[in-house]
Amino acid sequence: MLNLERYSYDSKRTQGTQLRRLDGRIWDRTHEGDIDITDNAELVYKMYARKQSTFFVNKVYSNLGLEFLNLELIQKAKKMAVSRVDDHVWTNMSEEEILRSSGLILTDPDTGKEGITLAAILLFGKDNTIMSVLPQYKTDAIYRVKNIDRYDDREVIITNLIDSYRKLMEFGKKHLNDSFVLDGDQNVSARDKILREIISNILAHRDYSNAYTAQFVIEKDRMFTRNSNLPHGHGELQLNKFEPFPKNPPISKVFREIGYADELGSGMRNTNKYTKLYSGGTPIFIEDNIFEIIIPMERAAQMQVGPEETNKETNKETNKETNKETNKEISNTIIDLLKAEPETTINAIAGTLGMSVGGVRYHINKMKKAGLIEHSGPTKKGKWIIHKHNK
Repeated sequence: MLNLERYSYDSKRTQGTQLRRLDGRIWDRTHEGDIDITDNAELVYKMYARKQSTFFVNKVYSNLGLEFLNLELIQKAKKMAVSRVDDHVWTNMSEEEILRSSGLILTDPDTGKEGITLAAILLFGKDNTIMSVLPQYKTDAIYRVKNIDRYDDREVIITNLIDSYRKLMEFGKKHLNDSFVLDGDQNVSARDKILREIISNILAHRDYSNAYTAQFVIEKDRMFTRNSNLPHGHGELQLNKFEPFPKNPPISKVFREIGYADELGSGMRNTNKYTKLYSGGTPIFIEDNIFEIIIPMERAAQMQVGPEETNKETNKETNKETNKETNKEISNTIIDLLKAEPETTINAIAGTLGMSVGGVRYHINKMKKAGLIEHSGPTKKGKWIIHKHNK
């Protein structure tokens, strides 16, 4: 009889917005059964968060004004959005108008007072403002290939989501080989496409009510992300059966406007597509209280870009058959850029290709030694000369 009452209770609980008790205890239904969570404050809090009629990031801070945000960062986001779309709706908006149009200024339903939301603070807040409202917030980026017991490189990122995205992209580009592939008739960086999707996911779809530290980890044969999650199911997700659920709509909206993400549900498809082009593998998506994305990289990440490319071990790697086509493609692309703009610099080429400066310099030096190109004049004001080159 107790079980029947509990199941009846649970059915009502999952459909309603109010928390109900049974015999003075709080029960939660999971894929493993009914669990008494009465004495676990964190689980009770997470249940409240799940049952709220609004999203956690919509929490209103009516006592915090616009001075607690970085207004220059809002202007930067505006420029990014306007550069992508002609006559963008933000074009003639002020900082406050952008926040309002994006649902980042709301009225607290309990107090009736208006204020900026947690999403606004995460996206555009000053670092001390973010720490004051969400002290557990941070993202851990780890590169672990040689020193597998600890790490070879690590960066703990504690800043707004706009700059966090940039820093995580830079970390990934520093440690992953770039592989240019054909997407239709377009030459694209499969590495950058994958990084864009998995990094935007751990930032835009994280459960910010949970103190779990989000992770972006690069290892020898894989990279993966882990972030706290309010699951709508449990287990490995299947691409043909996957139904996307909005996690933090106001954050996702801003990410779409500035080009950090696309429409809801596209991330899984894009990650699957570009992983196959990048490494020939298939990504794994695991839905649970911790959401995990695993990208296999047996073939793609054998060469590390950056300053270490000049060491003997890496030079041997670049001579392997698996990297010959990639290196040739990069060289051809660089030559095309030099032909189009003979006065360009290595830094400019790196920015155009999305590679590290060290990575571009490595290919330039190889091309010089092969007699394909040479540089005439001062380093910053000279010109590139292209010799006969057969692609």
